[in-house]
Amino acid sequence: MPVHIARPATVLGAHKITTAEIVDDIRARHPDHPRLAAILRVIANCGVQTRYFTQPLDSPTISGDATISRRAPRAFTDALAMAEAATLTTLSQHGLRPCDIDAIVTSHATGWAIPNLDVHLIHNLGFKPTTRRLPLTTLACAGGVHALIRACELAMLRPGSRILVLVAEVLSTVYNHQDTAIEHMIYKALFGDSAAATVITSGDPLGPGLTVNGPEDTLEFILPDSLHRYTGRIDDHGLHFDSTRAATRAAKDAMPTIVTWLDGQRIDVPVIHPGSKPIILDTATAVDLTEADARHSLDTLNEEGNLGGVSVLRVLERTHGDPPAEGAEALMVAYGPGFSVSALHGTWAG
Repeated sequence: MPVHIARPATVLGAHKITTAEIVDDIRARHPDHPRLAAILRVIANCGVQTRYFTQPLDSPTISGDATISRRAPRAFTDALAMAEAATLTTLSQHGLRPCDIDAIVTSHATGWAIPNLDVHLIHNLGFKPTTRRLPLTTLACAGGVHALIRACELAMLRPGSRILVLVAEVLSTVYNHQDTAIEHMIYKALFGDSAAATVITSGDPLGPGLTVNGPEDTLEFILPDSLHRYTGRIDDHGLHFDSTRAATRAAKDAMPTIVTWLDGQRIDVPVIHPGSKPIILDTATAVDLTEADARHSLDTLNEEGNLGGVSVLRVLERTHGDPPAEGAEALMVAYGPGFSVSALHGTWAG
């Protein structure tokens, strides 16, 4: 049974932070770093000019010395505030109320809390107490597409249902001056905070969007022997995000599986997770598309940074602002720790 992914709505952190501000902060905090010049050069060329944090750059829970006991609650509180705003916005733009939603699929990997986002949303926004829930955690950058896959499956199983997908990440929580390796310095400039929501229906579409025809239009893949390419770590100082040198080629290593799954299907619209400029361009090239075709992913990276699991929903929202032709074939793909791939093929319906 075909299902439909409606236009998402994205909420960004309240504080716009420029790359120049981050460069100044790193220079001030690490003046004697032996690779400072190289770090600043790489940051200047990482493809991000601005990003949005939920707290000011100089706050204790970002560039300050707050411990995990302060950082984790702050990150979750901020994620929940953005999640509620994104949920209400997407419901409003599609003429829906919380009571119209049958299930909620959430993804969130930054800021630990029990209960999680799904329970808080039901309590705070007035969803039915019988709303079905699927909370996803630790998926990180793959969370957006992975949540969409699970929501599409739920919608296929229950004709006429409406499924809310909500992803929220406060990636500024890994901005930590305890981390001084070059990859950690790059992550200080790469990540941004946001939340995004959309609605999947198995009945009438909620306006233009992507139609997914069946389970065969989804892919989940774990790259063999890749467990340590991207990892999370927690200690007294906070949540940390680590990676190895092999991480830089992980997306390219996974592309043969994606291409085989597509089985010659032409792709017109790339909705690529903006993990980095190389990730975007490697993916676009593998499906015979150009840098111009991937402009929405590149613009998201440039203006808002890597938004983690929220990223693909933001790229899809940008695509609605510059809609493709009726019947255009789209590929949504995101990469996460593991090294994991979540991908979805859909057809544009205007």
